[in-house]
Amino acid sequence: MTTTRTLLNELAPEARDRLLEHSRRVQLPAGTRIFRERQHADSFWILESGRVELDMHVPGHRNAVVDTLVGGALLGCSWIMPPYHWHLGATAVTEVRALEFDAAAVRELCMRDPSVGEAVFACVAATMARRLLSTRDRLRDDLTPGVGAESLAYAR
Repeated sequence: MTTTRTLLNELAPEARDRLLEHSRRVQLPAGTRIFRERQHADSFWILESGRVELDMHVPGHRNAVVDTLVGGALLGCSWIMPPYHWHLGATAVTEVRALEFDAAAVRELCMRDPSVGEAVFACVAATMARRLLSTRDRLRDDLTPGVGAESLAYAR
């Protein structure tokens, strides 16, 4: 199930409309640096189309790509918990069309309307959990080249 389905379609129509009041459609050209690590996280996006790479700074090296997001994905989780700073960077690999949300306004809406808050927080938590597992799997694969996943099943 995509983030768009989880976040928008799981809300009652009135709650979805209230959430969408804090969004706007954006188009980002390929190559756009959407955000950088440690910058203030004041927005988040639901990708409608395109591809975005999440990366992290590695001193003395090029940024390391840690995940790739496509249409339906939630871009940005750092906006939901203080100190509201990005933990990763993001770059549009292709042209991206997305809904961009005002993070402060959505946090306020979540506090005022618990049904919206529960849906938004559940979606962000699930997204963070999936990305953590994906990163763990990628790191394990990088550290154990030539070893099949079935050999490492005990580690899961």
